Amino acid sequence: MRFLTIALAVSSFSAVVSGFGSLLDLSPGPSINRHSHNLLPRKACATGTDNWGNCVEADRATVTIQHSTSDTDDVSAAFLDGLMKANNGGRLYLDKGKKYVIARKLDLTFLNDVYIRLDGVIKFTDNITYWQANHFAHPFQKSIAFWVWGGKDIKIYGSGTMNGNGQVWYDGFSGREILDDRNAFRRPVLFMTDNATNVEVTGIKFLNSPCWNTFLVRTKNIAFDRCRFDAFSTSNARPKNTDGFDSYNVDGLRVTNTELDIGDDCFSPKSNTTNIFVENLWCNNTHGVSMGSVGQYPGTLDYITNAYIKNVTLLNGQTGTRLKAWAGKDKGYGYIRNITFEDITIQNTDQPVVLDQCYFNVSDEECKKYPSKVNITDVNFTNIRGTSSGKRGRAVVELKCSPGAECSNIQLKNIDIASPAGEAVVICDNVVGSVGIPCVTEEESKEMDKDQGNDIEV
Repeated sequence: MRFLTIALAVSSFSAVVSGFGSLLDLSPGPSINRHSHNLLPRKACATGTDNWGNCVEADRATVTIQHSTSDTDDVSAAFLDGLMKANNGGRLYLDKGKKYVIARKLDLTFLNDVYIRLDGVIKFTDNITYWQANHFAHPFQKSIAFWVWGGKDIKIYGSGTMNGNGQVWYDGFSGREILDDRNAFRRPVLFMTDNATNVEVTGIKFLNSPCWNTFLVRTKNIAFDRCRFDAFSTSNARPKNTDGFDSYNVDGLRVTNTELDIGDDCFSPKSNTTNIFVENLWCNNTHGVSMGSVGQYPGTLDYITNAYIKNVTLLNGQTGTRLKAWAGKDKGYGYIRNITFEDITIQNTDQPVVLDQCYFNVSDEECKKYPSKVNITDVNFTNIRGTSSGKRGRAVVELKCSPGAECSNIQLKNIDIASPAGEAVVICDNVVGSVGIPCVTEEESKEMDKDQGNDIEV
């Protein structure tokens, strides 16, 4: 198979989506540049083929590279060279018990039919000055990344770890907010794909990402299975915005048998993501499983469609199952449609079931004046059980729809969520039609809590 050399330039990533212009930009400064060679001969698939019709591991030539001897021993060039050699039918092996330090941004968008077996640890340096000057940038919420993976038929698997070395980033970002326009302290995403087709990540641990753990862009058919995500701090500065899964322009996103303890959204596909499947997800200390947010940018059409979320456990979080759309002046429009949450266990969570069309940090007055223009339709919550924390009083389900958009065919079935504040209440505002169970308005819910003396956190 002929290798197609791709120039390392902004033009190689050019696409105009939602008025953003070039989706992925290279910051100035030094980096590790790829070169075009592949020394591995192609061989017949004697043992068999994988789900993409390529050779399985046993029939692939293996490439190994030098490992790091310290946290400052940069092997970025060797890593890139190893991938070049393994490309088009080979396997790069990163040995168990070995560390591979990455200190330079890496453009890995040239990949084709390659396996990466990670049993060791890939660790990024904590050089804030370098990474803030040298990275891959995306305009969505001013995202940046250490590296970008792209191409076709990419398998990353094993028992190893991608370590974002996040502590210095948590400390440096303390007191800041990612959606504050004044914020200039940008933090890298741990794993980013762009212009990729057929990507599988299996068995990998993601540790202490500075910001989002994954950002999946212009990607088709990507799957994560048996992965583990953790973000923790050793100081008073907590990890922030360490979402497990974020996506933008993705068709076919699958996450199965995965555990996350990260402090922010466990799973949160963003704009223009469709055909989503999630099963056997465990989330502790998160903001739950969210559809969105969508509708953030002026004049931009956003959508999320066809999501099936099944057998998820959500513990000790701010929110459980959630849909979120922006409201306010100069926002976008779009729709969230055909979403199913089924067999969900929720424990000690502030807002177990939420439909929020007044996102983000928008006052009630502004939300009424500039309501969301995102339609939300055909949403099913089935077999949802567990407990709330009581911080929202008796409310365990909050469906607060926009008067400026369609909000219909929202169905609740077999909802069994208890609140320590009293008999559970379901809130429905501006929902068209029956939701399948009795509900009250938000004002009525507040009066019930007031009568019982419940303090509600907003």
